Amino acid sequence: MNPDQAMLAQDNRGHFRRFFLGLHGPDAPTIERAEGLYFWDSLGRRYIDTTSGPVTCNLGHGNAAVLDAMTKQAQKACFAWPVMFKSEANLALSESLSRLAGPGYDCPFVVSGGSEAVESALKFARQYAIAKGEPSRWKVISRHPAYHGGTLGAAAVSGDEISQEIFGPMMQAMPKVPAPFTYRLEPGETPEERARSTAQALAEEIERQGPETVAAFIMEPIGGLATGALVAPDLYYRHVREICDRYGLLLIYDEVMSGAGRSGRFLAAHHWPDALPDLVVLAKGVGAGFTPLGLMLASSEMVDAVAAEGGFLHGHTYNANPLSCAVGHAVLQETERLDLIANAERMGTLLMSELRAVMADSPIVGDVRGRGLLQAIELVANKETKESIPMEHNAVGQICTLGMEEGLAIYSRVPNGGKFGQWLMMTPPLIVNEEQVQEITTGLAKVLSRCSDRLARDGLI
Repeated sequence: MNPDQAMLAQDNRGHFRRFFLGLHGPDAPTIERAEGLYFWDSLGRRYIDTTSGPVTCNLGHGNAAVLDAMTKQAQKACFAWPVMFKSEANLALSESLSRLAGPGYDCPFVVSGGSEAVESALKFARQYAIAKGEPSRWKVISRHPAYHGGTLGAAAVSGDEISQEIFGPMMQAMPKVPAPFTYRLEPGETPEERARSTAQALAEEIERQGPETVAAFIMEPIGGLATGALVAPDLYYRHVREICDRYGLLLIYDEVMSGAGRSGRFLAAHHWPDALPDLVVLAKGVGAGFTPLGLMLASSEMVDAVAAEGGFLHGHTYNANPLSCAVGHAVLQETERLDLIANAERMGTLLMSELRAVMADSPIVGDVRGRGLLQAIELVANKETKESIPMEHNAVGQICTLGMEEGLAIYSRVPNGGKFGQWLMMTPPLIVNEEQVQEITTGLAKVLSRCSDRLARDGLI
């Protein structure tokens, strides 16, 4: 490599990270340390974590009990292939998960992250259909928009037109139905009416595909980045459950973001006990940023049915990894010891109230939605018409940059090229307290004011 190439390589380090997050301007600061809700960079500047990274760090940063469990397991064994050995760490994690998730979710399949966990659920749904004597079932219907992961299988059930355009030739895209949005509705339409019509769209799509060909329906019970913390009216979940039962489909809840206590329940599914899913996918919060960890939860009856047909034809080098399992178990223990699920509900109520106060004062915040500590604010150019800010002005990117200037680490993406809206995730660690909620929302109000002033000067609002 010649000197010019070396300099170019140096300048371009991290390019894809910045592109992915939509950040522009100067290079991101260098992280020095993190503790609780805060980061410090190499220059000594402090930032509050408003979104748990990418909705991951449920316990905040530097939890001593988790670090101790990590060290102790590393001293015992970092790796043991589950084909050869079982591990106490995996058994302990499985027992805690089964107890917290409740009946019907007693068999966790542990992998390294959300995309792998979604792939596991898709493959398991297919094998379960075969085990039941229904080999014609292979399609998995999902929602549009939606995001279920970055692997090709997960992308196939994700509702993102840009991703589909680029990667579509490499994968088997699956059928989609509309998501039950509650913000932008037809004139005179209520959220409940939209929920009924989108649930009915699922039934119609099953009929269109042929019920005998459909194995499952996958959805986020509380939306993530693709829908900005969307929570449908309660009737939607009941209708979807009834439709899946009527046509013999499995219902899969992708709780990569909403699970592990973030919604104020261990599973977001527990908010709708009359509409519980057959399979649950978890990640992010179960590892809480301390280790790559994801998992699928299934019932022992379903697992036994697949096992009787020769077993699950799926796996990864690091599935049921002892080190990750020990960390995950410690995360769950700390979640319970610190009563963080209840705190997520309490602080979520406060956060929602404070964000709505911010919305009332800001000309560019059109909606606040979510549940527990999984919330989002939607950005608009006009609150009356709900028109989005033109994408070329990169409002979310500006806000993320301004946030860093004001000491707020903010997370956002704009899926589908902004077709369905633009939002910022407001998902602080579950350890957040009242004073920190105020710190986050006060700082956010200042950032939004700076951004709206810029947009006004440009004549965009």
